[in-house]
Amino acid sequence: MLFETARHTIRGTVTLPREGYRSRISDMLNAWERSFVSITDATVRPHDGGEPTRHTFLALARSHIVYAVGLKE
Repeated sequence: MLFETARHTIRGTVTLPREGYRSRISDMLNAWERSFVSITDATVRPHDGGEPTRHTFLALARSHIVYAVGLKE
């Protein structure tokens, strides 16, 4: 997935249930009981042109997400 925040572009893997309740990206983003999105194998690129950084795990606050895009790998 690709996430855009005000200061960064974040690309990484988000694991969703295979089927049923909460199996869609929109379900994950609209889950009021979850404050963070868990991302693995994340690459964080600052908008100011700084060097990208890699992280095995990242917890992204939902309140900072401007938009999210599912990517086909």
